[in-house]
Amino acid sequence: MAEAKKKGGEEASTSGGGGGNGGRGESLVRDCGPRESTCGYCKSGALTKLSHGLRSQSLTVDDYQGLVDRGWRRSACYLYKPDMEKTCCPSYTIRLKASEFVPSKEQIRVSKRMQRFVDGTLDVKKTDKLTDELDTSGESCNIATESQVVDGGGKDETDQFMHFLSEQMNNSVQVCMKSEELPSGIQFPKASIKRVVPTKRNLQADKSEELIFSCNIAFQISATLRRFKKDFQHMESSELSIAEILASHSKQAAKTCGLSVKACNGHINFYSFTKQSDLIDPRGGIISKTAPTAIICGARESQRHRFEIRLKQSSFDYEEYSLYKKYQLAVHNDTPDHVTKSSYKRFLVDTPLIYIPPNDNNAAVPPCGFGSFHQQYLVDGKLIAVGVVDILPKCFAFLSLGKFSALQEIKWVNESQLRCPSLEYYYLGYYIHSCSKMRYKPAYQPSELLCPFRYQWVPYDISKPLLDRNKYVILSDYATSQNRESLLLNVLGSRVEDLRFSDNESDSEANGADLNNVLIGVRADVRRRFKVLCNSSI
Repeated sequence: MAEAKKKGGEEASTSGGGGGNGGRGESLVRDCGPRESTCGYCKSGALTKLSHGLRSQSLTVDDYQGLVDRGWRRSACYLYKPDMEKTCCPSYTIRLKASEFVPSKEQIRVSKRMQRFVDGTLDVKKTDKLTDELDTSGESCNIATESQVVDGGGKDETDQFMHFLSEQMNNSVQVCMKSEELPSGIQFPKASIKRVVPTKRNLQADKSEELIFSCNIAFQISATLRRFKKDFQHMESSELSIAEILASHSKQAAKTCGLSVKACNGHINFYSFTKQSDLIDPRGGIISKTAPTAIICGARESQRHRFEIRLKQSSFDYEEYSLYKKYQLAVHNDTPDHVTKSSYKRFLVDTPLIYIPPNDNNAAVPPCGFGSFHQQYLVDGKLIAVGVVDILPKCFAFLSLGKFSALQEIKWVNESQLRCPSLEYYYLGYYIHSCSKMRYKPAYQPSELLCPFRYQWVPYDISKPLLDRNKYVILSDYATSQNRESLLLNVLGSRVEDLRFSDNESDSEANGADLNNVLIGVRADVRRRFKVLCNSSI
C-alpha cells in the first residue's frame, strides 16, 4: 500500500489496480476528522456523540462494502464511524444471513396482516397498526383513509380502478387551473372514467394496444367555458385542445397503472399495452401488470388491492419528495421552509456510490446492478412508502426500515442469490443496545454484531449478555462452545489490526499507523493505489 502524507483534510483515492474490482471506478474521499455532537438516543444534551467522518465524491461498491465491514455507514455523501470506546452510545453494525432467516411469530403475523389488507379482508377503519408495520416515509397516518377511497363502498375491483383514475383526472384539472391552462374562477364538473364495452375496444387503438377506459371531461369543460365566453375569451375552449392538455398531465398516473393515455377527438382514452385477458379477468377485476423492475407481492386474482414494490436507481422523484415533505411536517413538526427539494435531495438522493449496471455475461452482478436505490411501495398505484437502500457485492444495506419492508427486502436478497451468489447478507445498519427503539433489529434472527476491535462477526445471542454488562465490549474475545458457555479466545498468536481513532498523535506515531492509509485500507489482501490531490475540495 502506497504511503500518503499525514495531513488533515487530505484527499485520497483508490483504483482497481490488482484489487479485483473489475474496473468499477475510483474512490475519492476527504478526511473530515473527528466530530462531536449531541446524541439523539440518550439525549444527554452534551457533546457526547463522538465519531470520525469522511466526505466522499465517488466511492466504488467494493470499497464501501469494505468500509461497512469495518463499522462505517453513510448519510448521503458523508461517511462516519462511531468512536466506540468514547462515544456515549456505541453503535454496533448488525447483519443477517438471509438464507438462514427464521421469521418469528410476530413477523409472520405482519406478513399475514398485509396479505389480508391486499385481499380486502382487513378492516383498516378499526386500526392503524398496518402503517407501523410498513416502512412508510410519508402518509402513514392516511393509509386507512386512502383505503376507504379505494374501497369504494363495496364496488367491485373494476369500479375501484375507475374511481382511482377519475380522482387522478380531477387532480389533473386542478393542476391545469393552477398553471392557468384552465381558468381558476370556474367550478368545473367532476371527471368520470367509463369502461369501454368490448365491441368498441379495438377502435382508435393500435394493434399492440387495446382501449380499456375513456373519459369525456374535455367536452364538459368546453361546454362550461362556452357559457362563460365573455369572461374567458382569451382561453382555449375547444374540447380537442383541452383533451390534449389533460392527457399530457395524466400520463404519469396512467403509467403507474400499466396504461397509456391519449387524446382522441376530444375523448381521453386509456389503453393497455397487452391483450385484455392480461389486464382484466372475466369477473371484471383488475389483474396487476407491473414493469420489469417491479416486484409484486401477494398478487392473486382475488385480491382487492393492487400492491407493488418497485426498485429504481436513486434519483429525484417529485412524488417521493411530496411524501417525504408530508412526513416531516406531520411527524417531526418541521416548518415548510425547512423541507425543501434541495434538503430532500441532499439527505435521501445524493450518493457517492458508483453504479454498476447488470451484465448478462457476469453472474457476479444482480439484475438491478450495484449501487444506491429507492424501493417504492405502492397500493393501487399510489405511493405510500419509500425505502432507501444500497446494494453491494455482499449485502443489501438499508438506510430506513419498517417491519414489513424488512421482510420483503430479506426475501429479495434470497431471490437475488440465484443470480449473484456473493449477495448473502441483509445489513440492518447500527444497533445500540441501550436504545429500546432498536430492540426490534436482533429480532431478525439469526443476526450478528460486528466486533469493534477485530471486525469479526459475533452471533447476537453471544453478544447480548456481554452488552447487558458493558456498553463497549470487544465481542471477538468471546465465542461459544457446544454447551453455549462463553470462553476467552486465545489471540496472542494472531495479528490484530487496531483501527481505532485516537486524538493522541504519539499513539499514532508509536503504532506506526498512517491515518490516511487506515481510512481507505479496508482490505489488507488487496493492492491499492493512493494519490494526493492537492488544492482540491469536495
